[in-house]
Amino acid sequence: MNLYKTAAFVTLFSALEHGLGFLYRIVLSRTIGPEGLGVYQLSLTVFSVFLTVCSSGLPVTLSRTISKHRAAGNRKREEAAVSAAVLLALLISVPLTLLLFLLRTPFSRIFSDPRCADLFYILLFGLSFTSVYAVLRGSFWGNKRFLAYSLIELAEEIVMIFTGVLLLIAFGSGASVGRAAFAVLLSHLVSFALALVCFFGRGGRFRSPRGEFLPLLRSSAPVTAMRTASSLAGSLISVVFPMRLMAAGMSSSRAMSAYGVICGMVMPVIQIPGTLIGSLALVLVPELSECFYRGDREKLSALVGKALGTTLLIGCLLVPLFIACGGEAGILLFGNAESGKLIAESALLLLPMGLTMISTSILNSMNCEKYTLLFFLLGSGAMLACVWFLPQYLGSGALLAGMAADHLLTATCSLLLLRKKTGKFRLPLLRLIGMTLPSLLAGLAVRALCMKVMGCIPALLLTALTVAAAEIGLCALLKLADFRALAKKFLLKRRLPARGPSASP
Repeated sequence: MNLYKTAAFVTLFSALEHGLGFLYRIVLSRTIGPEGLGVYQLSLTVFSVFLTVCSSGLPVTLSRTISKHRAAGNRKREEAAVSAAVLLALLISVPLTLLLFLLRTPFSRIFSDPRCADLFYILLFGLSFTSVYAVLRGSFWGNKRFLAYSLIELAEEIVMIFTGVLLLIAFGSGASVGRAAFAVLLSHLVSFALALVCFFGRGGRFRSPRGEFLPLLRSSAPVTAMRTASSLAGSLISVVFPMRLMAAGMSSSRAMSAYGVICGMVMPVIQIPGTLIGSLALVLVPELSECFYRGDREKLSALVGKALGTTLLIGCLLVPLFIACGGEAGILLFGNAESGKLIAESALLLLPMGLTMISTSILNSMNCEKYTLLFFLLGSGAMLACVWFLPQYLGSGALLAGMAADHLLTATCSLLLLRKKTGKFRLPLLRLIGMTLPSLLAGLAVRALCMKVMGCIPALLLTALTVAAAEIGLCALLKLADFRALAKKFLLKRRLPARGPSASP
């Protein structure tokens, strides 16, 4: 399976997974409301800090280590690396879980709402299981077993959604926030069990981690530190942001609702491109690692240019749609007008966010974790400054402004380092602008006209179709995508099976 087929395959599964998750988020928002969604999101954010400490650096480091050993044809070292990663995850997660349960009373005081502590301790039961699953997922990644990876991720999402919806419907909304946490815990246990079955079923085995434990620990530490800092920053923001909103004049309930609207409604929409970009990164990282360790600079530069160009194209295709349709989409999806307004206002955030995501993955695959950690800290500092000083001027929009400052700074630093590491790569910036602006203007014009003469849903559909048609036409005109080549390739593949070796010409 070549790179593009694999990327398309992984993207299909990832889009299905995230699409189901997005629908589930709509159910949650309408069932538990913005305040309940804020409680749920805050609990997940704090839990993610400890999950990050236990395993976040291990999957990407293990994947890169496996790619290195695969290039050398050393199967025993691969198995030793997997064993070392599992042992590391358990040595961190098990004592941490026991300590948190022993210190439950003092630790619970960090939450302003006692419901958050209850949800956190439900999730904590699955910490060790989820940490080991993350390691096994990294082994699938490094061995390019994308089918197993994708199917398990999809199964986890389905279990969470099915259980969550069942509990919400069966027991009503009185204690539904806690029941939603039970659904997350069950999904984590299922993904762990499936990963074990797949690992051993495909001939995986554990062996002595001697020779791999310390190198894996040293290599994963910077990634873990960066992602732990990221999770800590997210947890800090979840505490500071409502506090600063309250200092600006909001009530406690309204501040928690504002946090729930942004993190539970706006961000799932803004992060839609992450589905495609994450799939691209998933497929590219093993390939980039192999090129990096082989010293194939020319191929490495070409892959980096394609990855960055594709990321920008994905963002530019969605920006006009979000600006033109975001306001009404928030009302239709979540029943919340403020979420729609913020979706439209934060559409341009898609571009630096996407570049940050793909460039960080690329740099980590090239053993540049220390640099990505530094860039992250710079961006997080900018974000925290915005969240602290801007709520009195921008209200809930201060958090989005902070995200924009964070990703702009991080993306700029990452791109400069990539340029230094891989050489020059061209990005079709002018052509992307030439596609995005006319498509946006066409969408806004059609939306303004249709809203006057028809209902909201038909008007949004026509607006979306107009934007899509303009983008397809301009992509072809500006040669951002070769639709003829894709069509010919597709038709050729459909004809080939009918032609056997003995068929007449």
